[in-house]
Amino acid sequence: MAVRLKRSTRASRVGLLAGLLLLAAAATLPAWAPEGAASSWMHQFVEVACYLIFAMMWNLLAGYGGMVSIGQQAFFGFGGYVMLVLGNLAGVNPFLAVPLGALAAAVFALPVSYLAFRLQGGYFAIGTWVIAEVVRLSFANLTVVGGGSGTSLTALRGIEKATRENATYGMALACVVASIALVYVFLRSKRGLALLAIRDNEVAAESQGIDVRGMKLAVYVVAAFGCGLAGALYFLGNLRISPDAAFSVNWTAFAIFMVVIGGIGRIEGPIVGVLVFWASSRFFSDYGTWYLLGLGLLAIVVTIFFKQGLWGWLQQRHGLSLFPTQRRLDPEEPHAQH
Repeated sequence: MAVRLKRSTRASRVGLLAGLLLLAAAATLPAWAPEGAASSWMHQFVEVACYLIFAMMWNLLAGYGGMVSIGQQAFFGFGGYVMLVLGNLAGVNPFLAVPLGALAAAVFALPVSYLAFRLQGGYFAIGTWVIAEVVRLSFANLTVVGGGSGTSLTALRGIEKATRENATYGMALACVVASIALVYVFLRSKRGLALLAIRDNEVAAESQGIDVRGMKLAVYVVAAFGCGLAGALYFLGNLRISPDAAFSVNWTAFAIFMVVIGGIGRIEGPIVGVLVFWASSRFFSDYGTWYLLGLGLLAIVVTIFFKQGLWGWLQQRHGLSLFPTQRRLDPEEPHAQH
């Protein structure tokens, strides 16, 4: 019986069409949104975009690479500070400084990896947190960037507010689309299969000729680039940065929450998780401590009753996959054979 390789599903084709429609609507938001609400909506989107990019990078690192880090805020803050230094002190256009900050975070990940990769399992997770704290304390003692109290992004003073908001929003939208597309393409490639093999069993993967250390280093650097991009973009929209805000462990904690809620090891997981997190923050954050307790209770419920996350449960129950990365062999219909 003849078979054919199948990479897409009906859900993925419908999802692609829906995604293109949403992208078109988002790209034209400044034109059709109510005048009073457009600014608020764009600001909220930039914040959500940063959370999504950061969560996707953590999911790539831990969910697909098996490297559970709780110190990714080191690259988030590093990218933000590099963007600010280039803009305020070097005279670089802040919008151009955003990808440069991400690139600097990726370069910074190279020496950090030599320290982090000496550790395994829980020691790796704690070690990355310690590294992030060292980076935070280092920036807190740099008076040129405001020390512990931080400083403002003054390089945007000459740009009108509407122009700045539109440019920041457009960059955030482009970064989200590029991040999702690049992660999807990577996971569908041979290197993506190698990464999954390493996550499942490093010894078996190495016995098949996979360069385990090289692949883990590549993923670590790519994740650092994405986290640095999210940090630079976030503080570009926030216009102010401080060590406590940039290097807070809450960034990684929230990313873990989003990925676990949505489904770890799935591209759809961070997307679903960030929507749940945004909706919870939007409608319940005014309740203070009760809001945080609610997030914790939600995480407990999901981990007990939906061990694969909300999207993982839907995928297992209904076979839905918007970003299929698996290869399936399906028998061809007799009339389709030649």
